[in-house]
Amino acid sequence: MPITLAQAQINSQSDVDYAVIDQLRRYSWLLDQIVWDDVVTPGTNGGSLEYAYTRLVTAAPAAFRAINAEYSPGQATRQRYSAALKPLGGAFQVDRALADLGPAATNEISFQMQQLLVSVRTRFQQELILGDTAVDSLGFDGLSKALAGSTTEFFPGSTTRYVDWTSPALTSVDKAHDAMDVLDEWLSTIMPSQTGGATGQPGDVPPGVKAILGNTKSITRVRSIARRAAMHTAAKDDLGRTVERYGEWVLVDIGDRVDGASPIIPIETRDPDGAGSGGNISGLTDLYAVSFGLDALHAASPAGRPLVRTWLPDYERSGAVKTGEVEMGPVAMVLKKSRAAGVLRNVKVQ
Repeated sequence: MPITLAQAQINSQSDVDYAVIDQLRRYSWLLDQIVWDDVVTPGTNGGSLEYAYTRLVTAAPAAFRAINAEYSPGQATRQRYSAALKPLGGAFQVDRALADLGPAATNEISFQMQQLLVSVRTRFQQELILGDTAVDSLGFDGLSKALAGSTTEFFPGSTTRYVDWTSPALTSVDKAHDAMDVLDEWLSTIMPSQTGGATGQPGDVPPGVKAILGNTKSITRVRSIARRAAMHTAAKDDLGRTVERYGEWVLVDIGDRVDGASPIIPIETRDPDGAGSGGNISGLTDLYAVSFGLDALHAASPAGRPLVRTWLPDYERSGAVKTGEVEMGPVAMVLKKSRAAGVLRNVKVQ
């Protein structure tokens, strides 16, 4: 049965697993919304952990027809995809002489576990956007690759192929409304999920949960646009997180990469029209829009096993240095409909 992290937390068999999942949920709204379809079973004789599915690429056309005339034929188009599930996690080692020094909340084991959880959720979010199995076969293909060339890859501006949303460019309410027109045109291409988590259990993701994903700069600019247009709201959720929205879209800053060197969604210099005539423009980034659900964007995991597992160092056995581990999955991302997600390219934010 498909699950969310909230449902996995309820079903966890140990206090440690419960606490680990709680950390993943509290500090990543994104991970908390993803539905995990736990149906993958490895085959025999070398069978691999593959999640095969059909992605709806083009919807069936509908139109009016004249009396005594036929409809112009057209079909919905589908394409077969598969995703290989891989474990995501990490390990740390602690000398037994340091294990219990200091308060329980700040001792070496607690510190290492907390830092490992930060890396796990950051790496998943990084893979969700930038993953490319042609570059790293141990991950999965992310949204940037999956949406390239799709109908929801949106390039603003008929000639410039970029928009300027920096503070000097948005100096009035009218200019903010112009920026909002671009945002709304792009978001209108995204189809919401009709099923959500579709289990009817506590912690399920309801249908229609949608989010705009960006870096700190781009989410700040969208927030500014939303405030000028009176479209910004903020409220606390059940876990005490402040959830901001542009209309019905949740604003999510997915932060920096694992090494902390740069945002997961990069800010870079590009030639937006690709022709060279307009030259390179600095400070360009992308925004992603996603709809969560089993018929939209979700994740896959193996059947019949916990989604997240932990192994604490065992100091009851001999040996001075012991290993602790956290592992999620094996997991992979699945995009069931190409129009369940989109990317707005070339937004100038600095």
